[in-house]
Amino acid sequence: MAKSLLIVESPAKSKTISKFLGNQFKVESSMGHIRDLPKSKLGVDVENDFAVKYVNNRSKAKITKKLKEAAKAAKDIYLAADPDREGEAIAWHLTELLKKEIKDKAVYRVVFNEITQKAVQKAVNNPIDIDMNMVNSQQARRVLDRLVGYEISPLIWRVIYYGLSAGRVQSVALRMVCEKEELIKAFVPEEYWEVFGFFGKGKMQSFMTKLVEIDGKKAEPKNKEQVDDLLGKIAGKETKILDIEQSQRKNNPLPPFITSTLQRAASTYLGFSAKRTMGVAQKLYEGIVLEKESTGLITYMRTDSVRMSDEAVKATRALIPKMFGKEALEPKARHFRGKKGAQDAHEAIRPTDVRINPESIKKFLSSEQFKLYNLIWQRFVATQMKPAVVASKKVKIAKGIALFEAQGGSVIDAGFTACYTFTKLALGESIDPLYQKDDVLDKEDIVPEQKYTKPPARYSESSLIKELEAKGIGRPSTYANILSTIQDRGYVQLSEKKFYALELGMAVNKFLVGSFDSFFNTDFTSGMESDLDDISEGKLDWKKFLAVYYKEMHKLMDKVDTTKAKAALVKSTRKKCPECGKFLVIKWGRNGQFLTCSDYPKCKFSANFCINDKGRIEIEKPEVLEEKCPKCGKDLMIKKGRFGEFIACVGYPDCKFSKPLTLGVKCPLCGKGEIAQKMSKRGIFYGCTQYPECKFATNNKLVPIACPECGNPYMEIRNIKGKQVKVCPKCGQEAM
Repeated sequence: MAKSLLIVESPAKSKTISKFLGNQFKVESSMGHIRDLPKSKLGVDVENDFAVKYVNNRSKAKITKKLKEAAKAAKDIYLAADPDREGEAIAWHLTELLKKEIKDKAVYRVVFNEITQKAVQKAVNNPIDIDMNMVNSQQARRVLDRLVGYEISPLIWRVIYYGLSAGRVQSVALRMVCEKEELIKAFVPEEYWEVFGFFGKGKMQSFMTKLVEIDGKKAEPKNKEQVDDLLGKIAGKETKILDIEQSQRKNNPLPPFITSTLQRAASTYLGFSAKRTMGVAQKLYEGIVLEKESTGLITYMRTDSVRMSDEAVKATRALIPKMFGKEALEPKARHFRGKKGAQDAHEAIRPTDVRINPESIKKFLSSEQFKLYNLIWQRFVATQMKPAVVASKKVKIAKGIALFEAQGGSVIDAGFTACYTFTKLALGESIDPLYQKDDVLDKEDIVPEQKYTKPPARYSESSLIKELEAKGIGRPSTYANILSTIQDRGYVQLSEKKFYALELGMAVNKFLVGSFDSFFNTDFTSGMESDLDDISEGKLDWKKFLAVYYKEMHKLMDKVDTTKAKAALVKSTRKKCPECGKFLVIKWGRNGQFLTCSDYPKCKFSANFCINDKGRIEIEKPEVLEEKCPKCGKDLMIKKGRFGEFIACVGYPDCKFSKPLTLGVKCPLCGKGEIAQKMSKRGIFYGCTQYPECKFATNNKLVPIACPECGNPYMEIRNIKGKQVKVCPKCGQEAM
């Protein structure tokens, strides 16, 4: 008897789901998108109402064949792609791909928020139709991104160099990082002082206070003279407790995670990048083998909703008294209100079964899976626990015309923090309860501190995601991709958990802002996102949406003067040309920035440069090798090109001899070629000189050092916890 065919996106998901559905279903995976716009062509006919030409993914030819055979043999078809716009589009593309095979068969769309037996079976028993509004919203976003990339990127090539690209949303994120960089560069620190008093009485412990008022006005000393004047006026004056204010404050638990808050919390508490967080969450969602059964541990992780199912809340409230005591449970079930504009399509991110305690399954999880599941589990359970209660104490101390204040506190009830251990309660100073109003204090130590205002803080992954979300830029499924894209393109660098705008990113942003200010800004991009939401709700026609934004983009493109824009990126220097004595300037070329004479083309001097420790420009002298050119006999030197360093003749352009600069390591795959550093759009990698005959490639640099454990003739340099470590790729041994 023919079986029903259920198609999901990933193999891991198919393994988990197939166990739930038994012999009545055959479960296959599409491995994500099976069709997309062509890579080498625009794929959009803008003159014909934005007609889209999709092509099958060539790399998935075997998968396509397998799906067609399965669809042909199936009784009916169930499409179970992820419950979002991308998933809806994948389901629709599958119907187009399999149109011939499913012509006379029933096709169902099934949606579930968690991969558990109950949720999957409920979805299969209650199928729905493909939501074409959601599909059209995804098509509109995909086509608009393609139009921006294909039509604006070539303008960047003319101004800076070939291969760079612009993105509808990524360029706005880049702008935010670059604008913060400009603020930091322009910042001028200002001096100010703070005055701290350490006061006490008798044998009681002293406590720290801070000067807050001088003669009834806010204390804002700007320099040492003002501080010395104040200290002179209060010297020898009585120090007395003016007032003690006592109160209690409640700290309520936070809502359950949505995509952005999960990424931010994982960055803050676990040190995970947004991309890493989503990768680990995907595995927890698709299923982890516990004992013998594969179980989805969390609900769908791309959501902007804080909604919790009544069933999940009820299960959590039943668990809390058993784990933390009856007194820890909030009397009434607590629910949270979502932010304005949230799509609220799915529940919040939560455990699929709150009874699965992280510690009880720790042995089945990798370290990062355990950490993330523990974070999600704790946050969700805490939502139904009592607030943490803190006793607060404010002590005001008068000394002459100066008023000092101290803030203290102690925990009365740990409340939800007994579960959500990542919350730190602000308690302030430890102040002895024996201190009373009107006490005269006989111990004192007044310490003035000189300080300077600090520039705006650079964005971290957490704060950039928070800002993107606040401004309505991107959606839950895109934050991780936005952050990784601007790094992969070499526009920004994440160093010590902070984003730094690189020279290339600053140059690209300067051109885009100068030419497309009204297009690549937060308000305009946020408006696009709102329009995409309207398309998904059936309020806006997607072709009309594209027409409006394409017209606006072209209106700006028509005004672009690439020659003028290129000239605007030229930087003057105070360094003299070694050939003619005129000043040198920094320009952009196909290999990046270089120095050239300001009197070009009369003087054709050019050279690579570097910035020394003192911030000064130094001309890089090419490294001349002992080896001679086999063609003309002149010296050979190491040069930098588009695809990395290489060896070339000093007689260029008369002699055009060149060859790759290798690392001295034989190719471990073919044994004929050697490994050389290369460059692609994604950055530096290392590959065999025999390419394309040999396709060996790695992102890790290889060094000709034999492994002390297994004797492998080379080791890889890997980044492990921020350190460069030599590791054998064969046995995993680290070099001492």
